[in-house]
Amino acid sequence: MLLSTCLLALRSIQRNLLRSFLTILGIVIGVSAVITMVTLGNGATQAVQAKISNLGSNLLMVRLGQRQGPGGSGAGGHGIQQFKEADALAIKSQIGGVSEVAPEGRASVTVVGNGRNWATSVIGSTNAWFSIGNWKLASGRMFAEDEQTAGGAVCIIGETVRREIFGGTVGQTGLGQQLRIKQFSCEVIAMIASKGQGGMGFDQDDTVIVPLQTLQRRVTGTRTVPMLLISMEDGSDSTRLKKSLRQLLRERRKLAGGDDDNFNILDTQQIAEALSGTTKVMTTLLGAVAAVSLLVGGIGIMNIMLVSVTERTREIGLRLAIGALEREVLLQFLIEAVVLSALGGLIGIVIATAASWGLARLMSVPYLFNPTINLLSLLFSAAIGVLFGYFPARRAAQMDPIEALRHE
Repeated sequence: MLLSTCLLALRSIQRNLLRSFLTILGIVIGVSAVITMVTLGNGATQAVQAKISNLGSNLLMVRLGQRQGPGGSGAGGHGIQQFKEADALAIKSQIGGVSEVAPEGRASVTVVGNGRNWATSVIGSTNAWFSIGNWKLASGRMFAEDEQTAGGAVCIIGETVRREIFGGTVGQTGLGQQLRIKQFSCEVIAMIASKGQGGMGFDQDDTVIVPLQTLQRRVTGTRTVPMLLISMEDGSDSTRLKKSLRQLLRERRKLAGGDDDNFNILDTQQIAEALSGTTKVMTTLLGAVAAVSLLVGGIGIMNIMLVSVTERTREIGLRLAIGALEREVLLQFLIEAVVLSALGGLIGIVIATAASWGLARLMSVPYLFNPTINLLSLLFSAAIGVLFGYFPARRAAQMDPIEALRHE
Protein backbone atom coordinates (compact mmCIF):
# COMPACT_ATOMS: atom_id res chain seq x y z
CA MET A 1 0.00 0.00 0.00
CA LEU A 2 2.75 2.40 0.93
CA LEU A 3 4.57 1.73 -2.35
CA SER A 4 1.47 2.40 -4.45
CA THR A 5 0.80 5.58 -2.48
CA CYS A 6 4.36 6.78 -3.15
CA LEU A 7 4.00 6.03 -6.86
CA LEU A 8 0.75 8.01 -7.02
CA ALA A 9 2.45 10.98 -5.32
CA LEU A 10 5.44 10.83 -7.69
CA ARG A 11 3.20 10.64 -10.77
CA SER A 12 1.32 13.69 -9.56
CA ILE A 13 4.59 15.63 -9.20
CA GLN A 14 5.74 14.46 -12.65
CA ARG A 15 2.54 15.74 -14.30
CA ASN A 16 3.37 19.30 -13.19
CA LEU A 17 7.18 19.49 -13.31
CA LEU A 18 7.46 23.28 -13.76
CA ARG A 19 4.99 24.00 -10.97
CA SER A 20 6.72 21.46 -8.74
CA PHE A 21 10.09 23.11 -9.35
CA LEU A 22 8.74 26.57 -8.59
CA THR A 23 7.14 25.16 -5.46
CA ILE A 24 10.41 23.83 -4.07
CA LEU A 25 12.45 26.91 -5.07
CA GLY A 26 12.09 28.40 -1.59
CA ILE A 27 13.35 25.17 -0.02
CA VAL A 28 16.28 25.06 -2.45
CA ILE A 29 17.30 28.64 -1.63
CA GLY A 30 16.85 28.12 2.11
CA VAL A 31 18.87 24.91 2.31
CA SER A 32 21.67 26.18 0.08
CA ALA A 33 21.87 29.47 2.03
CA VAL A 34 22.03 27.76 5.42
CA ILE A 35 24.68 25.24 4.38
CA THR A 36 26.78 27.86 2.57
CA MET A 37 26.71 30.26 5.53
CA VAL A 38 27.63 27.58 8.06
CA THR A 39 30.37 26.07 5.86
CA LEU A 40 32.00 29.44 5.15
CA GLY A 41 31.66 30.41 8.81
CA ASN A 42 33.45 27.25 9.93
CA GLY A 43 36.17 27.85 7.35
CA ALA A 44 36.60 31.46 8.49
CA THR A 45 36.85 30.30 12.11
CA GLN A 46 39.59 27.82 11.24
CA ALA A 47 41.42 30.47 9.19
CA VAL A 48 41.37 32.87 12.16
CA GLN A 49 42.69 30.18 14.49
CA ALA A 50 45.44 29.26 12.03
CA LYS A 51 46.57 32.87 11.64
CA ILE A 52 46.64 33.41 15.38
CA SER A 53 48.60 30.18 15.89
CA ASN A 54 51.11 31.41 13.30
CA LEU A 55 52.08 34.11 15.77
CA GLY A 56 53.36 31.43 18.11
CA SER A 57 52.26 28.65 20.41
CA ASN A 58 51.23 29.52 24.00
CA LEU A 59 52.36 33.08 23.31
CA LEU A 60 52.11 36.12 25.54
CA MET A 61 52.95 39.53 24.08
CA VAL A 62 53.88 42.35 26.45
CA ARG A 63 53.45 45.75 24.78
CA LEU A 64 53.76 49.32 25.94
CA GLY A 65 50.54 51.19 26.65
CA GLN A 66 48.16 52.26 29.39
CA ARG A 67 45.65 49.76 30.74
CA GLN A 68 42.44 49.78 28.73
CA GLY A 69 39.03 50.23 30.30
CA PRO A 70 37.83 52.04 33.49
CA GLY A 71 40.66 53.83 35.24
CA GLY A 72 43.00 53.61 32.24
CA SER A 73 43.66 56.35 29.75
CA GLY A 74 44.01 53.96 26.82
CA ALA A 75 47.05 55.88 25.59
CA GLY A 76 49.62 54.31 23.38
CA GLY A 77 53.26 53.71 24.20
CA HIS A 78 54.53 57.22 23.40
CA GLY A 79 56.64 58.62 26.24
CA ILE A 80 56.34 55.43 28.31
CA GLN A 81 59.46 53.72 29.60
CA GLN A 82 60.35 50.87 27.26
CA PHE A 83 61.52 47.41 28.23
CA LYS A 84 65.12 46.36 28.75
CA GLU A 85 66.85 43.15 27.86
CA ALA A 86 67.28 42.64 31.62
CA ASP A 87 63.46 42.46 31.92
CA ALA A 88 63.46 39.47 29.60
CA LEU A 89 66.19 37.74 31.62
CA ALA A 90 64.29 38.40 34.87
CA ILE A 91 61.07 36.94 33.47
CA LYS A 92 62.86 33.81 32.27
CA SER A 93 64.61 33.22 35.61
CA GLN A 94 61.94 34.29 38.12
CA ILE A 95 58.59 33.10 36.71
CA GLY A 96 57.76 29.41 36.57
CA GLY A 97 56.10 28.00 33.48
CA VAL A 98 57.98 30.27 31.07
CA SER A 99 59.69 28.41 28.25
CA GLU A 100 61.37 31.21 26.27
CA VAL A 101 61.50 35.01 26.37
CA ALA A 102 62.57 37.20 23.45
CA PRO A 103 62.83 40.99 23.46
CA GLU A 104 61.79 42.45 20.11
CA GLY A 105 62.81 45.74 18.54
CA ARG A 106 61.55 46.85 15.17
CA ALA A 107 62.24 49.64 12.68
CA SER A 108 61.14 50.53 9.17
CA VAL A 109 64.09 50.75 6.81
CA THR A 110 65.09 50.57 3.16
CA VAL A 111 67.48 47.72 2.44
CA VAL A 112 69.84 47.72 -0.54
CA GLY A 113 71.50 44.75 -2.21
CA ASN A 114 72.18 43.20 -5.61
CA GLY A 115 71.66 46.62 -7.22
CA ARG A 116 68.09 46.83 -5.86
CA ASN A 117 66.38 48.46 -2.87
CA TRP A 118 63.25 47.55 -0.92
CA ALA A 119 61.33 49.20 1.93
CA THR A 120 60.77 46.67 4.69
CA SER A 121 60.93 46.24 8.46
CA VAL A 122 63.99 45.06 10.35
CA ILE A 123 63.51 43.11 13.57
CA GLY A 124 66.13 42.78 16.26
CA SER A 125 65.90 39.85 18.68
CA THR A 126 67.55 36.65 19.87
CA ASN A 127 67.38 33.09 18.59
CA ALA A 128 64.49 32.50 21.01
CA TRP A 129 62.36 34.73 18.72
CA PHE A 130 62.29 31.99 16.08
CA SER A 131 61.04 29.21 18.38
CA ILE A 132 58.49 31.45 20.11
CA GLY A 133 57.00 32.58 16.80
CA ASN A 134 57.06 29.11 15.19
CA TRP A 135 59.53 30.30 12.55
CA LYS A 136 61.54 27.71 10.64
CA LEU A 137 64.64 28.26 8.54
CA ALA A 138 64.31 27.35 4.88
CA SER A 139 68.10 27.48 4.53
CA GLY A 140 71.16 28.70 6.42
CA ARG A 141 71.80 28.91 10.16
CA MET A 142 70.79 30.75 13.32
CA PHE A 143 72.79 33.55 14.94
CA ALA A 144 75.99 32.41 16.66
CA GLU A 145 76.44 33.27 20.35
CA ASP A 146 79.20 35.82 19.70
CA GLU A 147 77.09 37.46 16.96
CA GLN A 148 74.27 38.00 19.43
CA THR A 149 76.57 39.27 22.19
CA ALA A 150 78.72 41.58 20.06
CA GLY A 151 76.05 42.65 17.58
CA GLY A 152 77.48 40.95 14.52
CA ALA A 153 76.80 42.22 10.99
CA VAL A 154 74.63 39.27 9.98
CA CYS A 155 70.98 39.00 9.01
CA ILE A 156 68.23 36.52 8.17
CA ILE A 157 65.72 37.48 5.47
CA GLY A 158 62.12 36.61 4.65
CA GLU A 159 60.87 35.26 1.32
CA THR A 160 59.49 38.64 0.16
CA VAL A 161 62.81 40.40 0.77
CA ARG A 162 64.68 37.58 -0.98
CA ARG A 163 62.41 37.85 -4.00
CA GLU A 164 62.59 41.64 -4.25
CA ILE A 165 66.36 41.94 -3.68
CA PHE A 166 67.83 38.77 -5.12
CA GLY A 167 65.33 38.06 -7.89
CA GLY A 168 62.26 35.88 -8.39
CA THR A 169 64.20 32.66 -8.95
CA VAL A 170 63.49 30.30 -6.07
CA GLY A 171 66.96 28.78 -6.28
CA GLN A 172 68.58 32.18 -5.61
CA THR A 173 68.60 32.27 -1.79
CA GLY A 174 70.95 35.21 -1.32
CA LEU A 175 73.02 33.26 1.22
CA GLY A 176 76.47 34.81 1.67
CA GLN A 177 75.41 38.02 -0.11
CA GLN A 178 75.72 41.48 1.41
CA LEU A 179 72.64 43.50 2.36
CA ARG A 180 72.93 47.15 3.38
CA ILE A 181 70.64 48.35 6.15
CA LYS A 182 70.91 52.09 6.67
CA GLN A 183 74.62 52.79 7.11
CA PHE A 184 75.97 49.26 7.61
CA SER A 185 76.19 46.09 5.56
CA CYS A 186 75.35 42.64 6.86
CA GLU A 187 75.87 39.15 5.51
CA VAL A 188 72.75 37.06 4.73
CA ILE A 189 73.21 33.85 6.72
CA ALA A 190 69.73 32.30 6.39
CA MET A 191 66.25 32.58 4.93
CA ILE A 192 63.13 31.89 6.98
CA ALA A 193 60.39 29.62 5.67
CA SER A 194 57.44 31.47 4.19
CA LYS A 195 54.31 32.07 6.29
CA GLY A 196 52.41 34.23 3.81
CA GLN A 197 49.81 36.83 4.71
CA GLY A 198 48.98 37.38 8.35
CA GLY A 199 46.05 39.21 9.88
CA MET A 200 44.86 42.47 8.25
CA GLY A 201 46.78 41.61 5.07
CA PHE A 202 50.20 41.99 6.74
CA ASP A 203 52.98 40.19 4.84
CA GLN A 204 54.83 38.15 7.45
CA ASP A 205 57.63 37.35 4.98
CA ASP A 206 58.49 41.00 4.36
CA THR A 207 61.12 41.29 7.09
CA VAL A 208 64.83 41.19 7.92
CA ILE A 209 65.95 39.78 11.28
CA VAL A 210 69.22 40.86 12.91
CA PRO A 211 70.68 40.26 16.40
CA LEU A 212 69.14 42.57 19.01
CA GLN A 213 72.48 44.23 19.77
CA THR A 214 72.96 44.95 16.06
CA LEU A 215 69.59 46.68 15.78
CA GLN A 216 70.14 48.72 18.93
CA ARG A 217 73.65 49.86 18.09
CA ARG A 218 73.38 50.43 14.34
CA VAL A 219 69.73 51.21 13.62
CA THR A 220 67.66 52.51 16.55
CA GLY A 221 70.46 53.84 18.76
CA THR A 222 68.63 52.81 21.95
CA ARG A 223 69.18 50.03 24.48
CA THR A 224 65.46 49.40 25.02
CA VAL A 225 62.69 47.56 23.15
CA PRO A 226 58.92 48.14 22.87
CA MET A 227 57.87 44.49 23.13
CA LEU A 228 58.60 41.23 24.93
CA LEU A 229 57.50 37.87 23.52
CA ILE A 230 56.96 35.08 26.04
CA SER A 231 56.33 31.41 25.30
CA MET A 232 54.61 29.40 28.04
CA GLU A 233 55.36 25.76 28.73
CA ASP A 234 52.67 23.25 27.74
CA GLY A 235 50.14 22.81 30.53
CA SER A 236 51.02 26.10 32.24
CA ASP A 237 48.26 28.05 33.99
CA SER A 238 48.13 31.18 31.85
CA THR A 239 46.06 33.10 34.43
CA ARG A 240 48.56 32.48 37.22
CA LEU A 241 51.50 33.15 34.91
CA LYS A 242 50.07 36.46 33.70
CA LYS A 243 49.40 37.52 37.29
CA SER A 244 53.02 36.78 38.26
CA LEU A 245 54.27 38.52 35.12
CA ARG A 246 52.23 41.63 35.87
CA GLN A 247 53.55 41.79 39.45
CA LEU A 248 57.16 41.38 38.33
CA LEU A 249 56.91 44.05 35.65
CA ARG A 250 55.23 46.51 38.02
CA GLU A 251 58.09 46.00 40.49
CA ARG A 252 60.77 46.42 37.83
CA ARG A 253 59.04 49.52 36.40
CA LYS A 254 58.62 50.96 39.92
CA LEU A 255 54.86 51.44 39.70
CA ALA A 256 53.12 52.43 42.97
CA GLY A 257 50.04 50.63 44.20
CA GLY A 258 47.64 53.24 42.82
CA ASP A 259 49.38 53.59 39.44
CA ASP A 260 47.87 52.06 36.33
CA ASP A 261 49.85 49.51 34.35
CA ASN A 262 51.84 51.20 31.57
CA PHE A 263 52.00 47.94 29.65
CA ASN A 264 49.53 45.42 28.21
CA ILE A 265 49.76 41.62 28.34
CA LEU A 266 48.09 39.97 25.36
CA ASP A 267 47.37 36.24 25.35
CA THR A 268 47.12 34.98 21.77
CA GLN A 269 45.13 31.93 22.89
CA GLN A 270 42.47 34.16 24.43
CA ILE A 271 42.48 36.36 21.33
CA ALA A 272 41.96 33.29 19.15
CA GLU A 273 39.12 32.04 21.36
CA ALA A 274 37.44 35.46 21.36
CA LEU A 275 37.68 35.85 17.59
CA SER A 276 36.54 32.26 17.01
CA GLY A 277 33.61 32.78 19.38
CA THR A 278 32.60 35.94 17.54
CA THR A 279 32.84 34.19 14.19
CA LYS A 280 30.72 31.28 15.44
CA VAL A 281 28.04 33.65 16.77
CA MET A 282 27.92 35.46 13.43
CA THR A 283 27.74 32.12 11.60
CA THR A 284 24.83 31.01 13.78
CA LEU A 285 23.05 34.32 13.27
CA LEU A 286 23.46 34.26 9.50
CA GLY A 287 22.39 30.61 9.39
CA ALA A 288 19.26 31.43 11.39
CA VAL A 289 18.43 34.32 9.05
CA ALA A 290 18.90 32.05 6.04
CA ALA A 291 16.70 29.40 7.68
CA VAL A 292 13.77 31.82 7.53
CA SER A 293 13.60 31.21 3.78
CA LEU A 294 12.93 27.52 4.59
CA LEU A 295 9.75 28.59 6.33
CA VAL A 296 8.87 30.74 3.34
CA GLY A 297 9.41 27.68 1.14
CA GLY A 298 7.16 25.66 3.43
CA ILE A 299 4.38 28.21 3.01
CA GLY A 300 4.83 27.90 -0.75
CA ILE A 301 4.45 24.11 -0.50
CA MET A 302 1.26 24.49 1.55
CA ASN A 303 -0.16 26.96 -0.98
CA ILE A 304 0.52 24.69 -3.96
CA MET A 305 -0.74 21.60 -2.14
CA LEU A 306 -4.02 23.40 -1.39
CA VAL A 307 -4.31 24.28 -5.08
CA SER A 308 -3.54 20.65 -5.97
CA VAL A 309 -6.24 19.37 -3.59
CA THR A 310 -8.77 21.72 -5.17
CA GLU A 311 -7.81 20.66 -8.70
CA ARG A 312 -8.07 16.96 -7.85
CA THR A 313 -11.28 17.10 -5.84
CA ARG A 314 -13.14 14.72 -8.19
CA GLU A 315 -10.20 12.30 -8.15
CA ILE A 316 -10.21 12.36 -4.35
CA GLY A 317 -13.98 11.84 -4.25
CA LEU A 318 -13.71 8.90 -6.64
CA ARG A 319 -11.00 7.22 -4.54
CA LEU A 320 -13.01 7.66 -1.36
CA ALA A 321 -16.20 6.43 -3.09
CA ILE A 322 -14.62 3.15 -4.22
CA GLY A 323 -13.28 2.34 -0.77
CA ALA A 324 -10.04 4.24 -0.21
CA LEU A 325 -9.45 4.98 3.48
CA GLU A 326 -8.95 8.52 4.80
CA ARG A 327 -5.46 7.65 6.00
CA GLU A 328 -4.49 6.48 2.48
CA VAL A 329 -5.58 9.79 0.95
CA LEU A 330 -3.86 11.64 3.79
CA LEU A 331 -0.67 9.65 3.24
CA GLN A 332 -0.73 10.24 -0.52
CA PHE A 333 -0.76 14.03 -0.22
CA LEU A 334 1.59 14.03 2.76
CA ILE A 335 4.14 11.93 0.83
CA GLU A 336 3.77 14.29 -2.12
CA ALA A 337 4.59 17.28 0.11
CA VAL A 338 7.55 15.47 1.75
CA VAL A 339 8.96 14.35 -1.61
CA LEU A 340 8.74 17.92 -2.91
CA SER A 341 10.50 19.41 0.11
CA ALA A 342 13.12 16.64 0.34
CA LEU A 343 13.87 17.00 -3.37
CA GLY A 344 14.33 20.72 -2.79
CA GLY A 345 16.68 19.88 0.08
CA LEU A 346 18.80 17.59 -2.11
CA ILE A 347 19.08 20.21 -4.87
CA GLY A 348 19.95 22.81 -2.24
CA ILE A 349 22.75 20.60 -0.88
CA VAL A 350 24.27 20.21 -4.35
CA ILE A 351 24.11 23.97 -5.00
CA ALA A 352 25.49 24.76 -1.54
CA THR A 353 28.42 22.38 -1.98
CA ALA A 354 29.44 24.03 -5.26
CA ALA A 355 28.86 27.55 -3.92
CA SER A 356 30.74 26.90 -0.66
CA TRP A 357 33.73 25.44 -2.49
CA GLY A 358 33.90 28.36 -4.92
CA LEU A 359 33.40 31.08 -2.29
CA ALA A 360 35.94 29.45 0.05
CA ARG A 361 38.58 29.67 -2.67
CA LEU A 362 37.57 33.26 -3.43
CA MET A 363 37.77 34.25 0.25
CA SER A 364 40.99 32.27 0.83
CA VAL A 365 39.49 30.23 3.66
CA PRO A 366 39.54 26.42 3.94
CA TYR A 367 36.56 24.49 2.62
CA LEU A 368 35.28 22.24 5.39
CA PHE A 369 32.62 19.75 4.35
CA ASN A 370 30.26 19.27 7.27
CA PRO A 371 28.10 16.13 6.86
CA THR A 372 26.12 17.00 9.99
CA ILE A 373 24.77 20.31 8.70
CA ASN A 374 24.00 18.72 5.31
CA LEU A 375 22.06 15.86 6.92
CA LEU A 376 20.24 18.20 9.30
CA SER A 377 19.27 20.49 6.42
CA LEU A 378 17.85 17.55 4.47
CA LEU A 379 15.91 16.27 7.48
CA PHE A 380 14.66 19.76 8.28
CA SER A 381 13.46 20.27 4.71
CA ALA A 382 11.59 16.95 4.90
CA ALA A 383 10.10 18.04 8.23
CA ILE A 384 8.96 21.27 6.55
CA GLY A 385 7.07 19.08 4.05
CA VAL A 386 5.35 17.19 6.87
CA LEU A 387 4.52 20.38 8.79
CA PHE A 388 3.15 22.42 5.90
CA GLY A 389 1.76 19.49 3.92
CA TYR A 390 -0.34 18.05 6.73
CA PHE A 391 -3.15 20.64 6.57
CA PRO A 392 -3.80 20.24 2.80
CA ALA A 393 -3.52 16.44 3.14
CA ARG A 394 -5.94 16.44 6.05
CA ARG A 395 -8.35 18.60 4.10
CA ALA A 396 -8.25 16.13 1.18
CA ALA A 397 -8.77 13.12 3.47
CA GLN A 398 -11.82 14.64 5.18
CA MET A 399 -13.73 15.44 1.97
CA ASP A 400 -17.28 14.17 1.57
CA PRO A 401 -17.17 11.74 -1.42
CA ILE A 402 -20.60 12.87 -2.67
CA GLU A 403 -19.71 16.57 -2.57
CA ALA A 404 -16.31 15.85 -4.12
CA LEU A 405 -17.88 13.98 -7.06
CA ARG A 406 -20.25 16.88 -7.69
CA HIS A 407 -17.29 19.31 -7.91
CA GLU A 408 -16.75 20.86 -11.37
